Amino acid sequence: MSKTITEKTNLHPRNLHKFRYDFELLSKNYPELKNFVGINEHQIETIDFSNPEAVKALNKALLITYYDIQNWDIPKGYLCPPIPGRADYIHNIADLLASCNNGVIPEGAVIQGLDIGVGANCIYPILGNAIYGWSFVGTDIDDVAIENCSSIIESNPKLVEAISLQQQTEARFIFKNIITPEDKFDFILCNPPFHTSQEEATKGSIRKINNLENIKTTKPILNFGGQNAELWCEGGEFRFISQMIYESAKYPMQCLWFTTLVAKQSHLKSIYKVLNKVNAASIKTIDMAQGQKTSRILAWTFLSEKQQADWSFEEPKPSVF
Repeated sequence: MSKTITEKTNLHPRNLHKFRYDFELLSKNYPELKNFVGINEHQIETIDFSNPEAVKALNKALLITYYDIQNWDIPKGYLCPPIPGRADYIHNIADLLASCNNGVIPEGAVIQGLDIGVGANCIYPILGNAIYGWSFVGTDIDDVAIENCSSIIESNPKLVEAISLQQQTEARFIFKNIITPEDKFDFILCNPPFHTSQEEATKGSIRKINNLENIKTTKPILNFGGQNAELWCEGGEFRFISQMIYESAKYPMQCLWFTTLVAKQSHLKSIYKVLNKVNAASIKTIDMAQGQKTSRILAWTFLSEKQQADWSFEEPKPSVF
């Protein structure tokens, strides 16, 4: 069995998952993972990444081993995120905040993030809190997702004071009903639904399975799960992000950096036009890897360079709890 240590150079330098998974350590911390670990044709220990139960077991082991999350689960059929890629988003946001703080990453509970579409997995708030000590508000339109996040938080005492949840009661809005006049966020993050229809989401699922297993199938198994609202919306990624941008312009001074993942590079040109329409002061695109595919973070702010430099990371934000 090969023990070759290969660095994943496409991941962020601070990412704890830059090297091949240590299944011996992970299985020691979460013994159920052993049921899914095998040797592939290259004589390397791995799991079947097209098996949702295997991926969930790996996530549980990673969260226990590296992030001190002892109790984590998701309902069947909900999105089971690849943790290395999610951690990369958090690390890139840390760099973005540091760019407004003399190169120093601001840490601790006074740093407040808003996760749009937190999902049932609550993964971004969990990682952001574990790595940098940040506080979060997580929002979603799905009551099952909110209930499951609540269960995760309650069963991990360290999260109780760090993460609050708010259900979006009107699906056509993103920030309305969520951001109040008193709120101030250091950053907002989002992993938007990127397909335009259920049919497109199913085709994407089949393509993913074919890539993972190197075989041809027509069976739409979602290896990382996913409910409709997590995977697609009318108009897809472009329409969702455009709505997010137009709404963000109504809260220009209440957030330092608005950010979102953009799966399709072909959308960037049109998205930049929308950002120019709302007079964003600064726009950044940060390339990153998300699982097997390349993705990117789009970040924008309405604050001038002076306002960015004057932004206080020390003062507590108004309480959202």
